[in-house]
Amino acid sequence: MTKAEMIDAVASGAEISKAAAAKAVDSVFNGITKTLKKGGTVTLVGFGTFKTSKRKARKGRNPKTGAEIKIPAARVPKFSAGKALKTAVK
Repeated sequence: MTKAEMIDAVASGAEISKAAAAKAVDSVFNGITKTLKKGGTVTLVGFGTFKTSKRKARKGRNPKTGAEIKIPAARVPKFSAGKALKTAVK
């Protein structure tokens, strides 16, 4: 599902305009992003949990040249599906 398809689904499900649905979807995404930037966790009961994780610095290889490169440490987003979502997908 693309963002546009999600906006269409929200608009038809909530019986609101596509413009209002787009604002709602953007607001949810922005809220999740801001919370993760601050190092927080977003838990949507029954759906899942968004959180960040630290990835250590490591060595890698440039696949084109084979040269060894340093990959810096980073903070990356993670998602863990909730029980209800896992059950619904089965």
